[in-house]
Amino acid sequence: MNLTTISEISKKLSISTRTLRYYEQIGLIESVKKDDYAYRTYDEAAVIRLQQILVLRKLRIPLKQIALILKSENTAVIIDAFRQNLAEVDDEITALSTIRDIINSFISRLKESIHQDIKVNLLDDTALLEAVDALTVQKIPLKEEKTAVDLEQASEKLNKLTDRDVRIIYLPQSAVAAAHHIGEGCESVVYGQISKFINENNLHEKKPDFRAFGFNNPMAGLEGTPSAGYEAWVTIPDDMDVPAPLVKKQFNGGLYAAHMIPMGAFEEWGWLRQWVLSNDKYEHAWGEIRVAPYDKEMDWAMEEPLNFYNIVREWENGADTQQLDLLFPIKSKDVK
Repeated sequence: MNLTTISEISKKLSISTRTLRYYEQIGLIESVKKDDYAYRTYDEAAVIRLQQILVLRKLRIPLKQIALILKSENTAVIIDAFRQNLAEVDDEITALSTIRDIINSFISRLKESIHQDIKVNLLDDTALLEAVDALTVQKIPLKEEKTAVDLEQASEKLNKLTDRDVRIIYLPQSAVAAAHHIGEGCESVVYGQISKFINENNLHEKKPDFRAFGFNNPMAGLEGTPSAGYEAWVTIPDDMDVPAPLVKKQFNGGLYAAHMIPMGAFEEWGWLRQWVLSNDKYEHAWGEIRVAPYDKEMDWAMEEPLNFYNIVREWENGADTQQLDLLFPIKSKDVK
């Protein structure tokens, strides 16, 4: 049986090892452990299944429905799942078509006003209602058959963040308890240590507003890329002691571009990075020292599991976060 390592399949399919581990955690795929090898490997069936999952993700189908589609032997159930997503896509096309046609109507009105030398108030009720009433939803012409290249191009056009998708937030200074692990399942190890620390020290009462953050350490490339190690923090009172193996650190805070994702959608790190690089008000603050003691190996982009207060209280029951904030360090551009 030919087996592919987790790092090999990550490179081959351009998918992070974190995403692969998450897909396995929720039961979408299964790995094979060799007796003489410590890391995950995948057989041919798992690789094919992963390729199917990636195609369905590009079709913007949620993971829960993907699980239903791949596991169900009832064709009617699969058709129903696709129809639900098709209805959502149709609604979006109709909405975008309406917006497009209203803008085109406004452009036509403005062109007419130039020739007639009159002023047009596009926002008065009459003008808006007339524009809307004059609309007909235009059908988008589609080729009968679509290729993989067509799908890739469509996916690239849709996978972009706008200003509505990104929040600008400031994280304040705080003391943190830090857990660090290098090796297989490093994220689970460190968050398990953080959870144990929180519960044993009754942090819910001592600091009910505590927050958790995680990042690659050591970093292995651009923000959000897979790494062999991971570090997690939880904010604590300034005077609180931290037992080994955890380490007490001082987070200096700073400005971040924040984008919320459902667990597993780590490909959106690339979307957030592109938003920052193309922004006219902010630029990246990559490498800016924001923690003491300083660690040059850390990934300066962080992830914050949302609703961590409740999640950690139910850790023993297998609770898992469903949403993450991706946090990209930024600073204001110098305006000349």
